[in-house]
Amino acid sequence: MLKFGVSQPVRRKEDSRFLKGAGQFIDDGVPANALQAHFVLSPVAHAVIGSIDVEAAKSARGVRAVITADDLERASVRNRLEASILSLPGGGKAADPPRPVLAKDKVRFVGEPVALVVADTLNQAKDAAELIEIDFEELPAHLELKAGGEEIHKEAPGNLAFDWWEGDPSAVDEAFSKAAHKVSLVVEDNRIIANSLEPRGCLAEWANGRLLFSYGGQGVWSAKKELKDVFGLESEAVHVKTPDVGGGFGMKGFMYPEYFAVAHAARVSGRPVHWYSSRSEAMLLDNAGRDLVSLVEAAFDKDFKLLAYRAETDCNLGAQNSNFGQSIQTEIAQKVLTGVYDIPTVFFQVRGHYTNTTPVDAYRGAGRPEAIYMIERLMDHAARALGVDPLELRRRNFIPPEKFPYRNFGRETFDVGEFARVLGRAETESDMPGFDARKAKAEASGKLRGIGVCYYIEAILGDKSETTKIEFADDGGVDVYVGTQSNGQGHETAYSQVLHERAGIPFEKIRYVQGDSDLIRQGGGTGGSRSVTAQSVSINAVADRAIEAFVPFVAELFDVDADRVLFDDGLFRAEGSNRSLSLIDAAEAARAEGHSDLLTASARTTLDGRSYPNGAHVCEVEIDRDTGDTRVVKYTVVDDLGVLMNPLLAEGQVHGGVAQGIGQAVTERVVFDESGQLLSGTFMDYAMPRAADIPLIDFHSEPVPTKNNPIGMKGCGEAGTIGALAAVANAVQDALWESGVRRVDMPFTPQRTWELISG
Repeated sequence: MLKFGVSQPVRRKEDSRFLKGAGQFIDDGVPANALQAHFVLSPVAHAVIGSIDVEAAKSARGVRAVITADDLERASVRNRLEASILSLPGGGKAADPPRPVLAKDKVRFVGEPVALVVADTLNQAKDAAELIEIDFEELPAHLELKAGGEEIHKEAPGNLAFDWWEGDPSAVDEAFSKAAHKVSLVVEDNRIIANSLEPRGCLAEWANGRLLFSYGGQGVWSAKKELKDVFGLESEAVHVKTPDVGGGFGMKGFMYPEYFAVAHAARVSGRPVHWYSSRSEAMLLDNAGRDLVSLVEAAFDKDFKLLAYRAETDCNLGAQNSNFGQSIQTEIAQKVLTGVYDIPTVFFQVRGHYTNTTPVDAYRGAGRPEAIYMIERLMDHAARALGVDPLELRRRNFIPPEKFPYRNFGRETFDVGEFARVLGRAETESDMPGFDARKAKAEASGKLRGIGVCYYIEAILGDKSETTKIEFADDGGVDVYVGTQSNGQGHETAYSQVLHERAGIPFEKIRYVQGDSDLIRQGGGTGGSRSVTAQSVSINAVADRAIEAFVPFVAELFDVDADRVLFDDGLFRAEGSNRSLSLIDAAEAARAEGHSDLLTASARTTLDGRSYPNGAHVCEVEIDRDTGDTRVVKYTVVDDLGVLMNPLLAEGQVHGGVAQGIGQAVTERVVFDESGQLLSGTFMDYAMPRAADIPLIDFHSEPVPTKNNPIGMKGCGEAGTIGALAAVANAVQDALWESGVRRVDMPFTPQRTWELISG
């Protein structure tokens, strides 16, 4: 077995440069002559813009440009961002009001960009921004997840963006009418702010009519297309690069208004322009996640088998349509709406509302955590209400093995699954039989202890195709150009393992190149847990293509017929010859003899189907009766992630996802006042989880290899978050059930939990 091959727990090769401060982020590549950008943000949530006076700012010291919406339009820059718009049942489209690059006529949330100041230094830009006078006619803010309120967009009467549904409501009604047992529950999925370690930023420069745009994102090709469209350029006139990225979590998976304004500022100023948001700006500007309320209902027969499931959701889109905002709680959530359960009849209805808050879009899991939270909270509630063991109720309703491949309500075809086996191992690894003793010990010290289970499944998203190019370099190294974009996942290590295993190229000679639209012309970026699966299959294909191309050349070197040349264990060999040659050595020989065509290979592959990671999370919490302080004290994960590319990386991804889930469930709370001002806009007010809030996470792999790719692997990037939310909430509900509390909602901050305990 190769030391650095697939399934080996290889430590991350990229960490050495990160730990030494040698990472190359946006701030590390700013030219000496770059100007600094600062945005004027709306101080109010909802207002008509009367006038904008920028004359004093233009003449301020060091200022090189001041840009408003009028300036964009005079320069024929499209002052509008596009977004995915839902198709509605029966025809028609959801609301599609324009989202401006810079606000014109009206502002719709606190922090919406209104103007941009570019100066020699950041402090000069900030000082000049203070001189801009904007006349606002303030309007009432609409913040509720229901129709009505002050109109935000004329294209959305009652602030309703859409009323979307799937399923047969009559069939569900009939199933409920015949059910022996019916349960229902209202669940709130609270808004969060992503708070990536590195805030968003960009650098724009024009040369000879061509835009070079660098930004901290999750892929360069969609950015390239949107820049091309907004500026009316040919595709070849846009070059997008992404350096190292300090966290994305879906929030950096699309373009924002600031990027286009900065690119325009670079064109009018004739200098590179650099922008980085401050942390406070990020909390106002970055798309939020989650923020929905759902009524979920289930009908069971006398044997507690599910007959029907009904979910009715009101989701917050914020003030504008973000890129995927309309799809997340509808089409994407639908993919796993029914979880791992065999439910014959389903109806799903979602109403999307505009509010005077920051737009909402993808956050780790994007629709899958929300859907699983709904069904797993309801299953746990049903078990308690019906007096059935929560694990037994799940086992009775799992999709049975004989039904695979199984096409679910979301039109996803699950190829494999052994849910009962995975749940059984979780029961053992978490020591469920010992819970009563742990609970008694907690009670003796004045603590309430609860245990909660979540069985999740996710559907991998994004393009099923991916591109890879490899080049054998002059210095003996091999450059691997990929179409995905790491923002902390460890791609450099995982992809090196794949190429090392398939082609025998020494691990230390493999160099990883990402995030450059000139160097590789097509790619799917990173998001939806797709990257390692899609890219690894493509890397294997390009390795095979390179090996195949070298066979005739190696046959000449060995003086044998090509059909006698074999490649195995990283070496070319020939029958009847004791000669062998590595791929690296073959490339050096080809270079020496002028066969430059052999030194580059590329491949684009498409997966046969998506994979469906799944698993069981078991969480235990302790709650202080007197203060409401809620602590996650024990956490066990048993995951079916298929064949693990790198167990160390997979476990790290699960740990990070669980930590983010615990953060949303226990500590993180977004609060707006009645006028739409963000009250939790600093880390003094918005409680990110700390090390003390996260217990040791006990991770176990129980793989059932997928049939939908030749490696048998499944994605793992979002799995931890998808399972964590309901596991924590169900544990809190268990701890409080005996006190008569029948509904709990995240986040479980001390005050909120104390109020539940005290009635």
